[in-house]
Formats: sequence, C-alpha cells, structure tokens
Amino acid sequence: QEQVAESGGGVVQPGGSLRLSCVVSGIYFRRCDMAWYRQAPGKQRELVASITYNGVREYSDSVKDRFTISRDNTKDTVDLQMMNLKPEDTAIYTCNAIENHGTVLGTYEFWGRGTQVTVSS
Repeated sequence: QEQVAESGGGVVQPGGSLRLSCVVSGIYFRRCDMAWYRQAPGKQRELVASITYNGVREYSDSVKDRFTISRDNTKDTVDLQMMNLKPEDTAIYTCNAIENHGTVLGTYEFWGRGTQVTVSS
C-alpha cells in the first residue's frame, strides 16, 4: 500500500494557481520531514519546498514568494499552494517524506508517484 500519495495536479494558464496535497499513511507523520520536489522533462529533479517535522520551511529561490508549503499533523497531510504559476513550473511534482527516528533507529525515506502540473497558455 502506498505510504505517500499526491493529488491536485492539473493544467492551468500562466498566472493561475494550484494546490497540491500529499497524504501520508503507515508512517509516523509527526516525525517526518516533508518536501515537494519537481522534475521537468530533460531536467534533473529539484527541491521546491520543504517543511520539517517541527514546521521549519524552506523554498527554492525560483518559487519563493509564490509557493507555500504547509502541513496538518491531525490529517497527516502536507500541501503546496502554488500561485502565479509560470510555464517553467511545469513538471511532475513529487512528495517526499523522511521519517526520522534518530541515530539509533535510523531514518526511512518514502516517495510518492507524482502529480503532473502543466502551466501553458
């Protein structure tokens, strides 16, 4: 069974908005550092935004001030609100979870299958 599952992708015009959601199951979400990555055709995967288990957020320079990452520890979800989308935002967006149990028990990493975001006029 999938432990990380994304939804919310679609096709929008430049300047539009989309909200991506990631649902985590079967892992201890409240100990997970979460992140959204994206990969465009012919390009390497890049980190878009991240939020630690305790709510520290970081963003790629290319999406800063346009995207917002958030998490809901009561629903085991992490969202990516994307505003003022640009054609260069077109990519497959993938949710990543790193379950951190410390140095003794180790960490575990999970990836979703991705959701397509297309920004085109």
